[in-house]
Amino acid sequence: MRGRQFTYLMLAAALMFPAVGTAEPAAPAQPEVIFATTTSVQDTGLLDALVPLFEKSSGYRVKAIAVGTGQALAMAARGEADVVLAHAPDTEKKYIADGTLTNRRLMMHNWFLLAGPPADPVKIKGTAKATDALKKIAEAKATFVSRGDDSGTHKLELKLWEKAELKPSGEWYLQSGQGMGKTLGIAGEKQAYVITDRSTYLSFQKTTGLTALVEGDPAFLNIYHLMEVNAEKFPKVNAAGGKAFADFLLSATAQDTLKAFGKEKFGEALFTPDAGKTVETVLQ
Repeated sequence: MRGRQFTYLMLAAALMFPAVGTAEPAAPAQPEVIFATTTSVQDTGLLDALVPLFEKSSGYRVKAIAVGTGQALAMAARGEADVVLAHAPDTEKKYIADGTLTNRRLMMHNWFLLAGPPADPVKIKGTAKATDALKKIAEAKATFVSRGDDSGTHKLELKLWEKAELKPSGEWYLQSGQGMGKTLGIAGEKQAYVITDRSTYLSFQKTTGLTALVEGDPAFLNIYHLMEVNAEKFPKVNAAGGKAFADFLLSATAQDTLKAFGKEKFGEALFTPDAGKTVETVLQ
């Protein structure tokens, strides 16, 4: 009898005080969030570090589509994504201005650099300005691999060629039409020069054998913004899910993850968290 009373008491206690930490978040009405993003966050493994944290705490499922920034923004312009991460400020502002995207917020930054073979046949190592290095490459007709995919990296490269007053063409100028990781692989195989973001460069350095040759030019600042797709234009967009994921990426949990991401493997963080900042404060 005493044993049965104990069992009843334990059952009552379990009903009154459920176990802490075992409850799953309630499933949202529209659980899938389509995230259009740049290839760098996938190639570096950052998505693998952040997405599970969000899914576990929110009940949402993230479908990440990693493409060049131009393609990611085009997806958003067709209402085929809920939230987008891009690094092409001039293009982003156009989509904000026409109302396709809303709530543009700074998430993080890192830097571009110009990499090439360790032998550096054109001798650009240590050149202060990227445009000067590109002029030397073009004059020597040294092999250069461009992404050629309308990504943020490609847009920056084209802007630098324009500033250098050059229009690259010919057999020495190759266009991969691929993401950053694959483009670095091609540059490594051909021992060519290439513009890349530092995070992807570090992630692929061992396999490509390329060396960072030109760094530190202010033009190489690489800023990532989060934007939500305007549900007033596209009623089928998962506005609640898109906002929830964007808010999470700017939360202390995600920003602390960013702060440490890459340090153990590369000795430095691959991205600098910037939630709540402006571009002006990043540059200070």
